[in-house]
Amino acid sequence: MMLSVGEAVRGLAASAVELGERWQSGVAYNPLSDSTAQDPYPVYAALRARAPVHRSRLLNAWLFTRHADVDAILRDHRRFSNDPRKGALTPRQKATLPTPDQFTMLLLDPPDHNRLRALVNKAFTRRAVAALEPRIRGVLASLLDGIEDSAGFDLMQAVAQPLPVIVIAEMLGVPPRDRAQFKIWSARRARLLEPAIGSRERRLAAEASVACDAYFRSIIAERRAEPREDILSALVQVEDGGERLSEREMLNMLRLLLVAGNETTTNLIGNGVLVLLRNPEQLRRLRDDPGLIPSAVEELLRFDAPVQADFRRVREDCEVNGFPMRRRDNIAVLLGAANRDPDVFKDPDRLDVGRRDGAHLSLGRGIDHCLGAPLARLEGRIVIEMLLERFPRMDLLCERPRFRKAIVLRGLRSLPVRFARN
Repeated sequence: MMLSVGEAVRGLAASAVELGERWQSGVAYNPLSDSTAQDPYPVYAALRARAPVHRSRLLNAWLFTRHADVDAILRDHRRFSNDPRKGALTPRQKATLPTPDQFTMLLLDPPDHNRLRALVNKAFTRRAVAALEPRIRGVLASLLDGIEDSAGFDLMQAVAQPLPVIVIAEMLGVPPRDRAQFKIWSARRARLLEPAIGSRERRLAAEASVACDAYFRSIIAERRAEPREDILSALVQVEDGGERLSEREMLNMLRLLLVAGNETTTNLIGNGVLVLLRNPEQLRRLRDDPGLIPSAVEELLRFDAPVQADFRRVREDCEVNGFPMRRRDNIAVLLGAANRDPDVFKDPDRLDVGRRDGAHLSLGRGIDHCLGAPLARLEGRIVIEMLLERFPRMDLLCERPRFRKAIVLRGLRSLPVRFARN
């Protein structure tokens, strides 16, 4: 595949930065390199060992890789902010900021964050998510029935991509005819989470945002007039102490749910199935003891997290476990690195579907704990259960499936597999 001029320039710049970092600390972090995109974990291990707090010129941020540091930062919103405007930004970073009225909950601090979280929690309860299980099983059964040749197909296209988009689309009240467009908007919007995207991707994401807002405005008007049994109707009606979501807040929340309920779960399914197929002894454990599947989902989240990084800004001069930070410093917490910290997880580079030690950070911490965590866990569990029920044998058709180059969202381009049916 030929690189664009912009991609080539960014690649050269990243390589130059990598050389400088390696000279200073003996290790470099270049998430845009082919080797790191395919397997970032050796780099994470080197960072934890040699430079657990590492200066990244590429991200204009301090990288934190140890579990204790990442956990402390994620829990502390008094000293560490979600708001990118509170960091010392480069001109390029400033140019990519959304307008303040379009900040999603991910970019807001208390009290605004807490108010929005309280409102959306009322519409996104564990009970409401648990009630989706029969429908998710029905959707997945239909997708598996539709596989024409189980001796060779792409699991990403057949299952991992369509399942989450169908589920979140139905939860938001999007009709089936609009799902394909819904998926395009989601994929383009998700790229805005990546710090190193080019101008073309930003333009496509902006166009997707405008189209998505226009689409949802009409549905919001319909739900106000005639509420239904969907999350969008609940968001329209939700109230907490007299507070309601404004239309702009509702549109921002729908943008967030569009990505959080779709792209990340796609990555969980794809990454998780790949890891299980590469560890056949662990797959056998699940066949022999399906009761391990819930813990297996947690282990898959830890072992190859769908979200690899998160960002904060320092609100006041302080220390993180003895490391001094200055006000307006930018921070990147590497969740994938923290999840392989040997101080927390025994033999962290080994997949263990029955693991009980440690607590992974893949779904966040504190007030930023993933809103869609119950849904992601539910979909992940159902996919594993139904694949094991349907297919007595599953094999990879490609030893090294390709991952997309990204800093935040880690996911596969494709996953060629062969399944034997019952």
